[in-house]
Amino acid sequence: MRSSNPGTAVSPLPNPALPQALQRERQGVLLMVAGGLLLGSIGAFVEDAGQDPLTTVWFRCAFGMLALLAWGAASSRLAELRLRGTAFAAALAASALMLGNWALFFASITRTSIGVATVVFHVQPLWVLALGAWWLREPVSWRQAAAALAALAGLALATGLLDAGATGHLQQPGYLSGLAMCLGASLCYAGVTLIAKQARGISSFALAWWQCALGTLALLAWPVLHGWPAFGSSWAWLAGLGVIHTGLAYVLLYAGMTRLATSRIALLQFVYPAAAIVMDWAVYGHALSAVQLAGVALMATALTAARPGVMRAFCARPKPATPAVEKQAIARSTASRQSPCGRQTGA
Repeated sequence: MRSSNPGTAVSPLPNPALPQALQRERQGVLLMVAGGLLLGSIGAFVEDAGQDPLTTVWFRCAFGMLALLAWGAASSRLAELRLRGTAFAAALAASALMLGNWALFFASITRTSIGVATVVFHVQPLWVLALGAWWLREPVSWRQAAAALAALAGLALATGLLDAGATGHLQQPGYLSGLAMCLGASLCYAGVTLIAKQARGISSFALAWWQCALGTLALLAWPVLHGWPAFGSSWAWLAGLGVIHTGLAYVLLYAGMTRLATSRIALLQFVYPAAAIVMDWAVYGHALSAVQLAGVALMATALTAARPGVMRAFCARPKPATPAVEKQAIARSTASRQSPCGRQTGA
């Protein structure tokens, strides 16, 4: 059928699902980038609060618990917090590991730097790969094994110990112990990831809230016995760790994850360490050397390649989405999410 105007051609009808899918994906990217940028400032809040690691962890748990509780009430999700049996046992185990993760990570920041600690911590996908093969008997492909070795090489470069100026790092008090603490934190977090992966009947929101709630109870004696920080700026920085980096970041990341495919989430997880490196340089003058930056790039590339299907999905040409396909993709994406604390906010 020709157009009544001879100078114009009849264009095909637009696919209404494609703009909707692209808009949803764009929103997901913006939300995850915002969450990653927020997480990149964790180190600055820890440094400026000036408290010992366990006091810092307690405040993050207490304020995070309140922030998540408020969000759960606003989104009508408080019923998810009722846990029984194996679900509650999983929450207990994950909480213990998360407390160890936060305490070790915060302690490592003061011994190394925000940038180095954050980069070393992000080796945790290798722990997940290794523990999954050992504990869950999950198969490991040759490509994943090669990527793991490459990531370890990148980690060695990123620590700065192989740099020409490594003597300065070795003379820095506690630098090596800080690296060891950060590796321990990443190992704890890998355990949280596996528990979240295997847990049944527990949502990511419930897991994150119970981690904060149980941490608040378990560590309450520490600030009581060792003294509370002076009321003022320290309380503001500590409250920010709970409200901003546990509450707000959780909401942003969860909202972003439900709009994106797993491959895109895996790539966007590197916004956090990149933001931390830039902030460490801009605020505290701690710049990574060229060798360390090369190690960071090698780690990021290797860890991305180690995830099954990520590179294939990233390189594949996008296909126009139909309403039915988009609805199925959103449902799968929502159902397969792990805890954002587990997936992205481990530190």
